Amino acid sequence: MEEGTTNKARSAGRNNGLVVAMCLSFVIGMSAMCAAAVPLYRIFCEVTGFNGTTQRVDQASSVILDRPIKVSFDANVAPGVPWDFKPMQKEVDPKIGETVEIKFLVENKSDQPTRGQAIFNVSPVEAGAYFNKVQCFCFNETDLAPGEKREMPVVFYVDPEITKAEETKTITALTLSYTFYPRDGAKPVASNDAAKVAEKKL
Repeated sequence: MEEGTTNKARSAGRNNGLVVAMCLSFVIGMSAMCAAAVPLYRIFCEVTGFNGTTQRVDQASSVILDRPIKVSFDANVAPGVPWDFKPMQKEVDPKIGETVEIKFLVENKSDQPTRGQAIFNVSPVEAGAYFNKVQCFCFNETDLAPGEKREMPVVFYVDPEITKAEETKTITALTLSYTFYPRDGAKPVASNDAAKVAEKKL
């Protein structure tokens, strides 16, 4: 009788352990999926142009159409970014396929070094897949020293294929929008006085 009771207790203990292990595996698996979801979603948007995400390319377009398209620029900063951020040109009117460079101006209004990352999109969202960036400050994080002001270029063109797709062929104007979000770990920036002292020691 005691032996049967002992075996049942051992069996119940093994079952409970199996349930706990399965629950832990599920929690770990879900955590891993959540961690991977954001970068995977971003990659998906960059590849497909989903949600107005622009494309990154290595070279300029070889085809330029005799058809202009108006491109306006919008600049924003999220809470926690003590920067003044604005486009130096409100809009341009390049021909479709023409490679254009425009600049944004950013200034750190605080007395501390800060770091930000620009998130971007194009509206209407259907045009995102046809907005190609050759160069952009948004490809990397941006570090600014206290009070530093910087001009930041964007080199882009609108893919001529935009005129062929049914959902985009009538589009005549786009808006490229950026928002800077805070990033941790800004590198300390040496002051000019400290740099001069270091030079004298050398």
